[in-house]
Amino acid sequence: MNRILKRPLPRNLRPPDPLPDDDTPALRFTPYAWSKLQFMCHVGDTEIGGFGIAREDDLLLIEDFVTVKQHTTAISVEFDDAAVADFFDDQIDVGRQPEQFARIWLHTHPGDSSHPSCTDETTFQRVFGTCSWSVMAILARGGQTYARLQFSAGPGGSMLLPVMIDYSPAFTGSDQEAWLSEYKQNVIPQPVFKQRGHKHEDEIDPFDVDDVFDGVFDDREVLV
Repeated sequence: MNRILKRPLPRNLRPPDPLPDDDTPALRFTPYAWSKLQFMCHVGDTEIGGFGIAREDDLLLIEDFVTVKQHTTAISVEFDDAAVADFFDDQIDVGRQPEQFARIWLHTHPGDSSHPSCTDETTFQRVFGTCSWSVMAILARGGQTYARLQFSAGPGGSMLLPVMIDYSPAFTGSDQEAWLSEYKQNVIPQPVFKQRGHKHEDEIDPFDVDDVFDGVFDDREVLV
């Protein structure tokens, strides 16, 4: 009798592992949020950055991935200052708190490695270092993921988080037409080796924003 051999899906097409049975903290995505992040990762040839929108009563559950206007290359993202300000204002207007929309920084890598670059590390510390907690998460086109939680309470510290899809909450279906419209509106690809001012591409800080945003990233000023 002939046997049909089922080959495993390529890594970039496989979903993250199911939720663990224990109480290990994990960065969890609804199927909608995960699908949108995957779509953004594959629709173009550059990095894409944005913010995870977390559930009010479950801050490590991402319900949406939202982009802002940005200039991108295969190795860098640079957010538009005014677009970040507008995003924060919009989130406050709909009743969200900063810990729901300004604590989880998501971005993609167009290659196989999800390991953060030196610029990623510097940006994460500079922008989010004053927050009581924050997460940097990266999805690579090859399917690899990276997520790290850092916290400033006491002596401070950090820990790697597994990345999971959580099917238990209610979620909406995919909307690729709307996602593509958002991509075209916000993502402005640039030549790979272009320089901005005196900075090389791998030195560009995506959050090279004015001090007016400092309060949103500083729990000591906002969460009182």
